[in-house]
Amino acid sequence: MLDYEYHIGDGKEVIVLLHGIGGNSSIFYKQIDEYKKEYHVLAIHLPGHGASPNLDAYGKKFSFDIVVNEIEKTMDKLNIQQAHFVGISLGSIILHHLLQRKPERVKSAVLGGAVTRFNSLSSILLSMGGLFKGVTPHMWIYRLFANIMMPKANHKKSRELFIQEAQKMKRTNFLLWFDLIRTVEATYESVQENSKAVPKLYISGREDHLFLEELKKDIKGDISAELIILDQCGHVCNIEKADQFNIASLAFIKEKEENQSLPFVG
Repeated sequence: MLDYEYHIGDGKEVIVLLHGIGGNSSIFYKQIDEYKKEYHVLAIHLPGHGASPNLDAYGKKFSFDIVVNEIEKTMDKLNIQQAHFVGISLGSIILHHLLQRKPERVKSAVLGGAVTRFNSLSSILLSMGGLFKGVTPHMWIYRLFANIMMPKANHKKSRELFIQEAQKMKRTNFLLWFDLIRTVEATYESVQENSKAVPKLYISGREDHLFLEELKKDIKGDISAELIILDQCGHVCNIEKADQFNIASLAFIKEKEENQSLPFVG
C-alpha cells in the first residue's frame, strides 16, 4: 500500500495530489491549506518516495500500470470512487496514464508542468544520464537535471526543494524511475481518445523550456483540455506562482464539479 497523507477538509469531494520525481507531499505545501477549505485532500507518495514501497518490492518489472493500480488501491481503502486530481511533473505523467487506464476514477485533472514527450535537449540529457548512471552518484544526475530544467534565479526555491527532498530517495528507486520515464510518450498516446469526458486543465510556466512547446502541440486537438501559461515561471509552477496556480486550479475544479451530476461516494 502506498504511503499517503489524508487531510480532512470541508465539503464532500476529494482532491488527490501526485508529486514529481524525488519529491513528496511537501511540494504541495502552498496548495494543501487552500484546497482544504473546500475539499478533502489526499496526498499520495508514489513508489520509492516517503514510506511507500521500494520499486523492486513488487516482484516484477516496475511499470506505470503498477503505479496506477497502487493509486486505485489507496482510493479504494479510503472509499473514494472518484476524485479531482492535481499532478505536477512526474505526477502529470502518472495522471495521464491513469486517464488512459481508468478515466472513470477522475472527475477532473489539473496537470502542472505537464510532460507529454521530450524535446531534443531533454532526449540528449536522458541518453547521457543512461550512459553514466551506473558509475555516477544518482544525486549528481538529479542535480544536473534539476539545474537544466529549472535554471533561472526565480526557479531557485523549487529547484532547491526538489534537490533537498530527492536526497531522501534510494539510489535504486531513482534509477528505476529514471528508466521508466524514458517511455513517457506511451503514457499520453491515447489520453485524448480514452478520456474525452474528463475535463483537463494544463498549467505551465512560460519558462518551462524542456516541455512546454511539445505540450502545446500535443494537446492542440483535445477539446476537453485547457491551457494556462504563467509568465516568469518555470517547470514547478505550483510553487513559483502558487497564488495563480491555486486560483486557477480551484476555479476549474469548482466549475467542473458544478457541471457534473455523477454521484460521489466518500
